[in-house]
Amino acid sequence: MDDMNESLQEAMLNRLEDGRLPCNQAFAVAQILGLEPERVGLTANDEGMRISRCQLGLFGYGPKAEGRHKIVNAMEDVPERLAARLRSEAGKDGITCRAVWRVADGLGIRRIEASSACEALGIKVSRCQLGCFPRPFVSELPSPES
Repeated sequence: MDDMNESLQEAMLNRLEDGRLPCNQAFAVAQILGLEPERVGLTANDEGMRISRCQLGLFGYGPKAEGRHKIVNAMEDVPERLAARLRSEAGKDGITCRAVWRVADGLGIRRIEASSACEALGIKVSRCQLGCFPRPFVSELPSPES
């Protein structure tokens, strides 16, 4: 194992909460070590560590079987400026986590608020920056054989 992998594993282990690595802590590790967040997420997965408490509120808050895995709810009234920005970032396959963050940060709102707006608008977050749900984009799927 090289020094970077060892440092990465140690940093992740030091940030576990109840045996899970919270999303914000995974991003902290990535920033401290100068890594892409996906590398941290994939390493966590390889090491059997589960990511918890998604910053968009989409997963990691309780048992999925009981419907308590997410905390985000659909926003009642989505401001038009927010709706327009989210729609402009979304494609036919949804919107990436990174794009939701970019919209939220650009408008000066909390990321979970942008996620709540996505829920209300029916825009699915299709790709997690940590690789937790890498739902492939249609354009990346193999062509059906003729």
